[in-house]
Amino acid sequence: MVKAPKHSSSSQGGHRQLKVRVRSGKRRTASSRRWLERQLNDPYVAAAQREGYRSRAAYKLIEIDDKHRFLKPGLRVVDLGAAPGGWSQVAAKRVMSIEGRGQVVAIDITEMEPLPGVEILHLDFMDRAAPAELRSRLREGGADVVLSDMAAPTVGHTKTDHLRIMALAEAAAEFAAEVLSPGGAFLAKVLQGGAEHALLAGLKRDFAKVRHVKPPASRSDSAELYVLATGFRGRM
Repeated sequence: MVKAPKHSSSSQGGHRQLKVRVRSGKRRTASSRRWLERQLNDPYVAAAQREGYRSRAAYKLIEIDDKHRFLKPGLRVVDLGAAPGGWSQVAAKRVMSIEGRGQVVAIDITEMEPLPGVEILHLDFMDRAAPAELRSRLREGGADVVLSDMAAPTVGHTKTDHLRIMALAEAAAEFAAEVLSPGGAFLAKVLQGGAEHALLAGLKRDFAKVRHVKPPASRSDSAELYVLATGFRGRM
């Protein structure tokens, strides 16, 4: 089992990790310097590179599933907004699609390099043809888990950014309700901000249990949050 880093102040041998500072440069803005420093000092980024995951986001799914246990061998998973593929890698390992037991179908508008045990669709999920194409790839009986780490490009206006990511989450939830088999699970990224009431109301109607989760790998200064709905009981 992959273990996510427990804290950022330790490294191998129990020695304190030295903080990397990036020098200012003529072509580097202050915001880009801060971003680079955060990446260089992020233990999840280092762990992803060391353990072969395509992104630090893989640890968000690892931590959520370690606690709630919805990814099991043999299940069929759809990963929406999958690029660069960190979540798909985790799902493929946990449902054992690499061994031919489970199934993982990933979709993103950005091209992804092939991944063992993952069927990849290079397509915009918001395209009208995308949901039908995804359904056609699923084995008989639909999906058992729908994952969505989709995020719209930010514009810097908090309310607008929140509404855009909530629109993606609502579209993902609608798709999940169409393809999930009884007892299925849905996990999607949302943002704190007060516009998720309609989404939560629909999920509480269709699923036995709905909760907000914020894994340790999700940065504490981020408004990012995940909604996890389990025990799909069909459209009520």
